[in-house]
Amino acid sequence: MADTGTLHDAFLDELRDAYDAEKQLTKALPRMAKAASSPDLRKAFEVHLEETRGQIERLERVFEGLDEKVRGKHCDGIAGIIDEGKSVMEEDFDAATMDACLIAGGQRAEHYEMAAYGTLVAWARAMGHADAADLLQETLDEEKAADAKLSSLAEDGINQEAAQTASAEEDPEEPITTPVSARTKTSRAAAAVKAARR
Repeated sequence: MADTGTLHDAFLDELRDAYDAEKQLTKALPRMAKAASSPDLRKAFEVHLEETRGQIERLERVFEGLDEKVRGKHCDGIAGIIDEGKSVMEEDFDAATMDACLIAGGQRAEHYEMAAYGTLVAWARAMGHADAADLLQETLDEEKAADAKLSSLAEDGINQEAAQTASAEEDPEEPITTPVSARTKTSRAAAAVKAARR
C-alpha cells in the first residue's frame, strides 16, 4: 500500500499551484492593461504585474528554503478565470463597461489568490515554517491591496460612468445632465459609425 500524503505534501502541491498561477498572470495582466481605457486602471494592472513578478521570486525563495525544486503545477482555477477574462475582452462593450468588466475579472483572480495564499500562510505556520509563512504573508498582503485598489477604482467612478452610458442608451431622448467624459463620447461616436455601416 502506498504511503499516504501529509500536510507537507499538500502544502508543496499548493505552492506549485500558486507558482503556476502567478506565471499565468504575468501573461494575462499585460493584455488587461492594454484593454483598459482608464489610465488609472491601466496603471493598476501594470503595477500589479511588477508585484506579480516579485511574488514569483518570493515563491522561489520559499521552495529553496524548504530544499525543494522550484516547479509549478498547472493551476486550472486561474486558467479558468483568465479564459473568462479573454471572453469578456472579445465583447463589443463601450469603454467604461469594458473597464468595469476588467475590474470584475481582476478581482476574481485576486480573490482566488487571496484564498490560496491564506491557506498557504496558515499551513506554513502550523508546520513551523516561519520564514515561508512570512514570505507568503507578504504576497497575501499585496493581493489584498490590489483587490482594494480595484474596488476603489470601480467605486470612485468607473462603475458609475458605465451605468450612465447604459442609462443614456436605454433612453436616448432623455438629456444627460451629468458631464460625459471624452472617452464615453469617443465610444458613442464609434458605435454610431458602426451602426451607419450596417
